Amino acid sequence: MEKYDKVPNIITGKDLDYLSDMFEWNYEALKSTNAYIPKVKDEVLKETLKKSCNLFENNLNVVLNLLKECQYGKN
Repeated sequence: MEKYDKVPNIITGKDLDYLSDMFEWNYEALKSTNAYIPKVKDEVLKETLKKSCNLFENNLNVVLNLLKECQYGKN
């Protein structure tokens, strides 16, 4: 077994499956939530849905940034 002084910047198949599921869940949640915003009349609920969309979009960006880091390495 090879020892590493520094952990290699890789993603295993299991990691990729997990990230893919996380991305898909957040993407679908973003699309669904965003579709309801124009239909909602209550401003408090509308703001909550907008905040939820921001959360889902941030989660998508986290996953994409992790994938970019592993593909190109940390800069």
